Amino acid sequence: MLGICRGRRKFLAASLTVLFVPAITWIYLFAGSFEDGKPVSLSPLESQPHSPRYTASSQRERESLEVRMREVEEENRVLRKQLSLAQSRSPSHHRGNHSKTYSMEEGTGDSESLRAGIVAGNSSECGQQPAVEKCETIHVAIVCAGYNASRDVVTLVKSVLFHRRNPLHFHLIADAIAKQILATLFQTWMVPAVRIDFYDADELKSEVSWIPNKHYSGIYGLMKLVLTKTLPSNLERVIVLDTDITFATDIAELWAVFHKFKGQQVLGLVENQSDWYLGNLWKNHRPWPALGRGYNTGVILLLLDKLRKMKWEQMWRLTAERELMSMLSTSLADQDIFNAVIKQNPFLVYQLPCFWNVQLSDHTRSEQCYRDVSDLKVIHWNSPKKLRVKNKHVEFFRNLYLTFLEYDGNLLRRELFGCPSEADVNSENLQKQLSELDEDDLCYEFRRERFTVHRTHLYFLHYEYEPASDNTDVTLVAQLSMDRLQMLEAICKHWEGPISLALYLSDAEAQQFLRYAQGSEVLMSRHNVGYHIVYKEGQFYPVNLLRNVAMKHISTPYMFLSDIDFLPMYGLYEYLRKSVIQLDLANTKKALIVPAFETLRYRLSFPKSKAELLSMLDMGTLFTFRYHVWTKGHAPTNFAKWRTATTPYRVEWEADFEPYVVVRKDCPEYDRRFVGFGWNKVAHIMELDAQEYEFTVLPNAYMIHMPHAPSFDITKFRSNKQYRICLKTLKEEFQQDMSRHYGFAALKYLTAENNS
Repeated sequence: MLGICRGRRKFLAASLTVLFVPAITWIYLFAGSFEDGKPVSLSPLESQPHSPRYTASSQRERESLEVRMREVEEENRVLRKQLSLAQSRSPSHHRGNHSKTYSMEEGTGDSESLRAGIVAGNSSECGQQPAVEKCETIHVAIVCAGYNASRDVVTLVKSVLFHRRNPLHFHLIADAIAKQILATLFQTWMVPAVRIDFYDADELKSEVSWIPNKHYSGIYGLMKLVLTKTLPSNLERVIVLDTDITFATDIAELWAVFHKFKGQQVLGLVENQSDWYLGNLWKNHRPWPALGRGYNTGVILLLLDKLRKMKWEQMWRLTAERELMSMLSTSLADQDIFNAVIKQNPFLVYQLPCFWNVQLSDHTRSEQCYRDVSDLKVIHWNSPKKLRVKNKHVEFFRNLYLTFLEYDGNLLRRELFGCPSEADVNSENLQKQLSELDEDDLCYEFRRERFTVHRTHLYFLHYEYEPASDNTDVTLVAQLSMDRLQMLEAICKHWEGPISLALYLSDAEAQQFLRYAQGSEVLMSRHNVGYHIVYKEGQFYPVNLLRNVAMKHISTPYMFLSDIDFLPMYGLYEYLRKSVIQLDLANTKKALIVPAFETLRYRLSFPKSKAELLSMLDMGTLFTFRYHVWTKGHAPTNFAKWRTATTPYRVEWEADFEPYVVVRKDCPEYDRRFVGFGWNKVAHIMELDAQEYEFTVLPNAYMIHMPHAPSFDITKFRSNKQYRICLKTLKEEFQQDMSRHYGFAALKYLTAENNS
């Protein structure tokens, strides 16, 4: 607590100094000059009886005191300047789309104001109000491209949301991949008072592709140069951030700095904290031209309206063309060009204090720009090494970063007090659906789960898929939680085709999974596996939602609907592709059944052929799946016929049938009312039958269920009577819905259920 409010103590101490020193001095000089209504001498000599009042000695004393008084006034002026960094609330009117802001800081961004800023401390730590109007929208622009960059954006956004007290409008310049990921993420995140707009980064490539760039960010590292052209013409100011940024304070404090721009200042930047632009890092190091140490572009304040009037587009293009004649390429992407422009036009830049962009680059000298890590506001991991960079406070920075990395994003859905959010159709529909539920219903929690919106991060890891030329490709679809991670490597060894997985994890578990995957040679060698994180919320395992997420994001015309605890036979992927052609799945409504078996042994010599599997069945090493606890689930597969079958054969639907099937990607989704354990696959197969899918058993295909500890949900099902009652109620309601939807043909499901 002492460390958190260090700035407050300094504030109070300085306040006392400013208030009392001048007061005492002036009282001494003037109030003390009168006694009983008569002037009183301030000089010791004058205090003696009968001394002359205005001797040369007393005159010198007075002059000396006046000199001292002027010194005290100067000291007080400096103190007041420092206090204004955290105290000032002077209004400054803004032109354009915002009304007015209030200053939290003073100064010019030079070393004096930087030191004063450090003394003032991080004002957000002690609960001071942001320096902008309560409900003023803060605009933030971020360039994001590719699968992995989206993870960095999420951590950045979490750190901003954690501290913010204002509405936010994110302007995301993203390629098609990042847009798909982030659009789904924010749509399912449903954070109040946050608006997202996307701008097609691929359309901007032609604007900067002519610039040779050696930086690891690639062509996207140059796109901040064209923001004046890309962002809406009525947007006057924006904070531009790199994806590897972590905020330790309210972003409103940075937004408030705009009002301090004077004259032709249009760029707010922090000085570069390495010797890169000084050119002395190694022999023959030749950087682009820069003003002194240059500026880092990880955090930029842009006055867009003024930049447009200055013809920024022409300015940076002409500078880049001139410098490229000798430099040939950029080493630090947009940063080189920004600095070259500033070198020629130093009046453009307003230098921000270094705590707004503490840079942890490979050659960082950031330790020299601050005294205490608790005073820092923005951490910038601007090194390819990221968290492995060297800095004496790197553990503090790393812990701050990891805090937001694993922070539960659901907690950031809080409303802003006193700031009405824009109408959100999805949110309004959700509230309407929930309001129609009876909270006194004993099955309320089950019904509510159907409408719960789970935050979803698609393609959590890099994904690559090349479509098969014959249009027969099949994706294995499954869902899992943290306790089934050990199955991933085995499945990847058994199935070489594309895989779509939905993982139900908390934010912290998602990072554990990431470390697990990145540490696995098997998983890292496979780029055709799509990992989609559905974040935990509520008390039930949303099994059918997970299946739907995995199904929705496949890139093949067919899918094999499996479960994570099954290993497909070796070669099943190629066998299914041939079966798709043989059975004309493209033009018929068929569901191809892959017979399911199980073993009770944790170590199994996996059968390499049907003949070997039949031998293991006869020996009791394998069994037909769930034959001893749930025979009805797979009995219609007709395992007796399968033993001798050499060609595919058709079977009829029966009550409680739940085989694993291969279907076209346009098949119906799973019903979300079924959560946890029970009836989730049964209902789906019933709907396939209602839509007149033909069930065909594949004679040379099989899959084997591997043993594992029982899930939490099956334990609840077995031990909780109310759980079973609610499941039965939902089942009956589903059947009634089927009858209403499919009419007379669906009556057989009620009849079959009553007879079973």
